[in-house]
Amino acid sequence: MLSLKEFTNQFKDIPEKSFDSFLQLASKVEFKKNEFLIKFNEVAINFYIIKTGIVRSYIVDEKGKEYTRSFFTLGKPTGSLNSLLSKEPSKLAYECLTDCTLYKINYNNFMTLTKTDIGLANLYSRLLEYVFFLMESEIYNLAILDASERYLKLKREIPDIENIIAQYHIAAYLNISAVQLSRIRKKMYSK
Repeated sequence: MLSLKEFTNQFKDIPEKSFDSFLQLASKVEFKKNEFLIKFNEVAINFYIIKTGIVRSYIVDEKGKEYTRSFFTLGKPTGSLNSLLSKEPSKLAYECLTDCTLYKINYNNFMTLTKTDIGLANLYSRLLEYVFFLMESEIYNLAILDASERYLKLKREIPDIENIIAQYHIAAYLNISAVQLSRIRKKMYSK
């Protein structure tokens, strides 16, 4: 479980007054497994911080095949940043893979406060840096690591992943088939 204070503390030096303003913007919300934070072609108005649970972002091609792009876990911000910034419909869907408790923050209200609160403006800047870092790491991992290495990295982040996330979601994230994932697991556990 993560508190908002713990979340903002990772970005350092957020004044108490700014944190209190941020706290006023955030509401704790519950989502059930398989519910969506945002669906395809919806315009995002909120972003979320995960208190408990796991969310995935994914796309679907013209043949209906799903491609999981990211898993979001404890303490990670989630939501369609592209849609928030552009005010355009989201190209990705954000689905809860488990029951989730999230902090929901209205993006426009947050941005309004950043204009008058330098502490929140700094938090926004650091939050964008953090999201950029996470996205760049994902791109690197997909380009450089093979499927076995990506799976091991994912297991370090979500140790009991096999019990939480459906195999086909994991395979879609690794960009391999479920059969290939079974082979990777078998090879890992036979060592």
